[in-house]
Amino acid sequence: MTLNLKSHIADVPNFPKEGIIFRDISPLLASPEAFSFAVSAMSDAVKGCGAGAVVAIESRGFIFGAPVAMRLKLPLVLVRKPGKLPGDREQVSYGLEYGTDTLELKRGMIAAGSQVVIVDDVLATGGTAAATADLVTRVGGHVAGFVFLIELLGLEGRSRLGDRRTASIIQY
Repeated sequence: MTLNLKSHIADVPNFPKEGIIFRDISPLLASPEAFSFAVSAMSDAVKGCGAGAVVAIESRGFIFGAPVAMRLKLPLVLVRKPGKLPGDREQVSYGLEYGTDTLELKRGMIAAGSQVVIVDDVLATGGTAAATADLVTRVGGHVAGFVFLIELLGLEGRSRLGDRRTASIIQY
C-alpha cells in the first residue's frame, strides 16, 4: 500500500515567525492509517542496520521512536532536556540559530560498543541529531543510523551527520 504522507502534513505559513513554513504533523498523528504507515516506513528504513536500541529525541521523537522500537523489537532509550532524567547522566550543549540548548542521556542505558539508531520527527539543521550522536558516543555507543519523518532539504542538516546511514520519509 502506498500513502501520500505529505497530504497529512499541514503547512502553517509564518509560524513560529515571519518567513517560516511550519510543517505540522498533527493531521498525520490524527490519522491512524497515516501514522501507522509512517512508523512502518521509518522502521523499514533502518531495519537491518545492526542497531541494538532505538534512541528517541525529546519530545516529538518519542512519538515515532516508541513505535519504531516496538516494531523492531528493540529497547527504547530517551534523550531528554535537562532535569527530566534521574540518576547519573551525560550531558551535551549545542548551538542553535538563536542560542544554545542542552540534552541529557542516562548513563547505563546503552551498552559500551552497542549500535543504536536515532529517531526524530524532523531533520532541519542537524544540530539536535548531531548532539544526540555525540551523547551516544560519549557513553560508549555507536550510531548505526538516523531516521526522520521529515527532512528539510534546504537546511542541509544531513551534512552534519557524517557518513552514517540517514533516512527520511518525507522531504521538503
